[in-house]
Order: sequence, then C-alpha cells, then structure tokens
Amino acid sequence: MSYPPHPDRAPRRRARPWWIAAVVVLGLGLISWPVLHYTGLLSTKGEPVTFSDDKPGTARQADAAPSPADEAPETLMPTGPAADLREESRLADGTVIAKTTLHGAKSGFTGKVWVWAPKQYKEPQYRKSGFPVLVALPGGPGASGNYWIGANLKLQSSIAKWSQEGKVQPFIVVMPVLNPGTDRKEDYHDGSDIPGRPKMGTWLAEDVPNFVRANFRTLKARDGWAFMGSSSGGFAGLKTVLQHPDKFKAVIASGPDIVPDSPHWKGHEAERQANNPQKLAQHLIDTKGPDVYLAFQYGTAEHPITIDGVKGFIGTYGNKGPVHTHLTEIPGGRHTAETYVRGMGMGPMEWISKHLQGPTPRP
Repeated sequence: MSYPPHPDRAPRRRARPWWIAAVVVLGLGLISWPVLHYTGLLSTKGEPVTFSDDKPGTARQADAAPSPADEAPETLMPTGPAADLREESRLADGTVIAKTTLHGAKSGFTGKVWVWAPKQYKEPQYRKSGFPVLVALPGGPGASGNYWIGANLKLQSSIAKWSQEGKVQPFIVVMPVLNPGTDRKEDYHDGSDIPGRPKMGTWLAEDVPNFVRANFRTLKARDGWAFMGSSSGGFAGLKTVLQHPDKFKAVIASGPDIVPDSPHWKGHEAERQANNPQKLAQHLIDTKGPDVYLAFQYGTAEHPITIDGVKGFIGTYGNKGPVHTHLTEIPGGRHTAETYVRGMGMGPMEWISKHLQGPTPRP
C-alpha cells in the first residue's frame, strides 16, 4: 500500500529572492516600452507633451530649471505662454514629434505646427543651454500638413544620428504649414505677405520663431536660426533668409523655385519683386549686409528648369560679398523629399552647421 508523502517529508523547493523577478520584469519593461511606443502597439498619440522641465511663462522651481544667474548668456529661456503640445509620433530613440495649433499674433493666420527636439535637449549638461532651430518647410501646397514629420523620410532620425556623430548641430526642428486655405496647387503664397491675402511671410518669419522661443530654450543671436525646405518650401526658406538676414543665418534650399510665381501676385508686381530672392541677394551684396549661408541641392535627374535656376542663381550671386553658397548634386536624385534627405547627409547639413551656433555643455 502506498501513502501520500507526509507533509513534514515533502521535498522542499528553494525559495528564490523576490528581487530577481522584479529586476527581470523591470528590465523587460525598459526594453519594451520604447519599442511598443515606436511600433504603435502602445500609442500615446494625442497625449500632452512636455519637452523639458522649463516652465514657459511661470516661476521656475529650484530643482527644475536653472536660475537666471546660471543661464548661459547666449541662451533665451522659454518666454511663454506655453503651447498646448500633443504627441503626434515617437521615434525609436524615445524623442517625440508634437503638434499644436498656433494663432499667429503678428500675421493673424492660424495653422498647425509640428516640432521635435533632439535627445540632447534633455541631457543634464545642456540644461542651461539654448539650442539652434531649423524651420523645415514642405514643397507643394503644404496647407493641411507638413510632410517632414513623416517617419518614412527619417529627417529627425537622420539629424539625431548625424548630431550624435558630431557632424551636425542638434537642431530643434519646427515644421509649420506653408500655405493657407486648401491643398490646391494654385493656392500657394510663396511664403510671402501678398496684399489682400493671409500674411504667410510674417507667419514664417515672426510667428513661428516666436512660438519656438515661447516653448524652448533657444539662442538669442541669429547664429542659432536656419531654414530648410524643398521645392516651393525651398523657395520660401531661401527668400526668408535673404529678406531677414538680421534674424536668420542659413538655409538648405532643395530643388527650389528661384523666383516668386504665385498666381496671387497678379496686380502687385512691386511687392512680388520685393520678395524675389534675386533682388534680395543683390541688395544684400550692394549694402554689404550680414553674411548668409545658402546651401543648395538638387538631384541630377531633376527637370532642367530647376537645375538651371539654381546654377544661374549661384553663378550670379554666389560667394559675392556676404552671400555664401554651397552646391550639392545628388547622383540620380529626383524632385522628391527622399532624395533631399539623402542629399543632406552628403554635405549641406554639415556645411550650415559649421556656420551656426550650437548648445554649450555646462556643469
């Protein structure tokens, strides 16, 4: 006859310390959390976003943000008011692209703006430092969105990689809409204040930068401000830097238009010429204005009109007086954003970075 084992004689299992299981769970969580976010399995899209402990427009906490005496002299702390920033997407490194609706105080125009800050922005050694800003403009109508937010283009992840390698500045990238109204091709405004139309030039040159200053640590001087854009966005960035060299220092103009050609200029020829990069460049040369750094790029498979326009501009105004130019020809490249991100890694981003101010690490 067999009997069940006596309780006192039952085999004993060795107790495992509770902390082993806790460490395993915590480790798996730290690994899986960003992965789940990036893949969309654990989405926080639409949730409020805070990029740092700096509280725009409010009193600083002693343990949250540096006191005015500790701030780097070249740094402008967030001025406020704080925008309602909401998560749009999340990169694999945990950084976030956020979206807000901006009511432009100067232009009177209301539109969407997306913004991304690199990982360095939250690192302790840069907590007292401002960061350079890159305003990224889309081509096409660009009224309902800005394609530079797209994960497929890898603009932000490329800047993150290049900045970690020490090749480019760790830019804050701000991506506003370019045009008002609809996404119809004929509804673009050349990033300009066309009489009787929404003031898109003021939106880009004043309202969007003021939004960044309100919410981020930036640099006071123009050495920390640049544009980039493709096609019509390349035109708008080029024109804005030439029109406001006291505020902006550099641009990457990818496959840009060279002259303003919005249909809304009809009847306003004088104003159109006042927004012509050719006229603006010549004026800067004649008046010996501030140095500007204009990086151009195009794909070798682009339309000859685009290629000839860029070459003609550089040949006439490039490297004369304060107008400094740099050209990158992208082998086999076409008139696409994918081509231009590839081209940026071939020199333009590094070239403008050398002429811009970056953050300063401090204890």
